[in-house]
Amino acid sequence: MVDPSPEQAINRIRAGYGEHAGFRTLHAKGAFYDATFVATPEATARCRALHLQGDEVPVLVRFSNGGGNPRRGDGVQDVRGLAVSFKLPDGTATDLLGQTAPRFPVKTPESFVELVEATNDPRKMPVFLARHRGAILPIAENLRARAVVSPRSYAEVSYYPIHAYKWIAADGSESWVRYTFRPLAKPEDRLDRKFTGKDRLREEIAARLAAGPVHFAMSVQVAGHKDHPHDPTSVWKSQDVFDTGTLTVTAPAADPEADGGIVVFDPTRIVDGIELSDDPILRYRPAAYSESVTRRLR
Repeated sequence: MVDPSPEQAINRIRAGYGEHAGFRTLHAKGAFYDATFVATPEATARCRALHLQGDEVPVLVRFSNGGGNPRRGDGVQDVRGLAVSFKLPDGTATDLLGQTAPRFPVKTPESFVELVEATNDPRKMPVFLARHRGAILPIAENLRARAVVSPRSYAEVSYYPIHAYKWIAADGSESWVRYTFRPLAKPEDRLDRKFTGKDRLREEIAARLAAGPVHFAMSVQVAGHKDHPHDPTSVWKSQDVFDTGTLTVTAPAADPEADGGIVVFDPTRIVDGIELSDDPILRYRPAAYSESVTRRLR
């Protein structure tokens, strides 16, 4: 199977959602928020990256809906996204992109584009599943996990960055990890009012933040010797899971794109102490983002 060029991939994905000038190809509908992160001592012991040394670091967060149509209401079935950019003391940054689907169904850029096309046109889904039988179980598990059901709040769902990263400790020891952002919101944190409009998720999180910050525990699963870090569809068996720190979302941020600026959350943007896997989808993403940005700037 030959992967499409970034231009071909963006053309095919946009064909399903329509052209929406100035918006992202996917996760078109979203908003920015200010946040902070403080790492745990165990994270510091396992990774020398600056944002994992226990000091509070500023973070830019974007909550979003997964699709490419920014005018769709928040009640539609869709994955939700949490994009996180850690701002390090030396002026660099590193990013993670999470989604509400705990399993990623495909291994290659071409199969991902086919999945997006089938999601937009249900008539194509049987053909897609016939060609990609390995995707059936992950898709079923995501449905059971209610990954595409519109949540009560962005603050009450877990987000799963799909790619593995190598952590390097101060002593040079290495480990492969996968992240999860787990909500720490409790039922008593819910507001007394209901949000029902087409932008209800954004309205709800703004009202919730006005009453106090929203917290997520960032945890990692450390790969065992039989776990595969280079395959985004692989299921890891390791029981080595621990919290690496707390992400605290504090308030809506001034929109950094309001005057035509472009913000890109790039999961290949890494810093000393972290290395990329050879996951083909991860490696493909920067070129696809660059093409998407070019379209947005036109």
